[in-house]
Amino acid sequence: MNWLEHAIILAVAIGVTLVTTPVVRVVGLRWGIVSHAGGRHVHQGSIPRIGGVGMFAGLLAAVAVRCLGETSWGWQPALTIPGSPAFPVLAGTTVIFAIGLLDDVVDLSPGKKFLGQLLAAGITVAGGVRIEFFSNPFTGGIVLLGLLAVPITLLWMVSFANIINLIDGLDGLAAGVAAIAAASLLALALESNQPVAAFLAVVIIGVCIGFLRYNFHPASIFMGDSGALFLGFALACIALTGVMKSVAAIALAVPILIVGVPVFDTLSAIIRRRRHGRPIGEADKGHIHHRLLERGFSQRQTVLIIYIWSAALAVGGYAMRWVPAPYKFLTFIVLALLSGLMAYWLGLFEAAHHKE
Repeated sequence: MNWLEHAIILAVAIGVTLVTTPVVRVVGLRWGIVSHAGGRHVHQGSIPRIGGVGMFAGLLAAVAVRCLGETSWGWQPALTIPGSPAFPVLAGTTVIFAIGLLDDVVDLSPGKKFLGQLLAAGITVAGGVRIEFFSNPFTGGIVLLGLLAVPITLLWMVSFANIINLIDGLDGLAAGVAAIAAASLLALALESNQPVAAFLAVVIIGVCIGFLRYNFHPASIFMGDSGALFLGFALACIALTGVMKSVAAIALAVPILIVGVPVFDTLSAIIRRRRHGRPIGEADKGHIHHRLLERGFSQRQTVLIIYIWSAALAVGGYAMRWVPAPYKFLTFIVLALLSGLMAYWLGLFEAAHHKE
């Protein structure tokens, strides 16, 4: 795909999201699909929580334009060629979006929600999208997963879907972090000549930019699970069809670094709750954004700090593409340690207030 094609897809994703999100906001208010103040939430009043519908509309429009371009305008084939991973990726993404939207509307139980996520991931894996190998950070050689490929890929996709959901706690936070991650994954997909991954990354950047117009503080709409699960799942698919489809794409660590802040936030929450005898699934006010707010930063300042942190890790993940094999693991450790120092300063492992 050339740059003009990418620019057109980006413009479509931004434009459709910009146009549809206000309509979705009105529907959310009229139907009472809103997020109320209180508990872990830091917003005031009741705000619609189905913004993911506007973002998904941006994806659908981009897919339609891409297919039209490939069939009628002479664009480089990507989505319409036989054997393309596009269909299983888009099918799984549609299911995960539907599960998220259903949860936004009727509050699914955790078990049903998890089964829905497994179904979405299973559809994509059944279509041939999976982690079949990863590179050894010490030797640069390849480790084949064999029969473990399916369960590891399912775990990977469900985990990615949820880490964006878990960090979605402040206006503009999840959309900005997802866009930053998608930009880094886009660079890797382009270098690896993976057109489906590149297309999806451009779309994610576009829908996030369009949505941030209404979601940055003070937000008039939230993305909800329909948006957060959709973004996380899409990032997982970009990593699988882009970064991991190339031997030169290094290791499993690269995409983990690129989405390092939500990954680190999730891990610190697990450690914190285990240390203090709390259930791992119990919500609290100990996440990164809560700690920064406690330090006296405003919502906008907190979001911008996390943006910078995310960008630094994303650049570090991308840089590992060029690091000699013996230093790849060392690079990962250094970046993880720097994030660990940030976590210590914020007190992420200390007891936190629990959901009210």
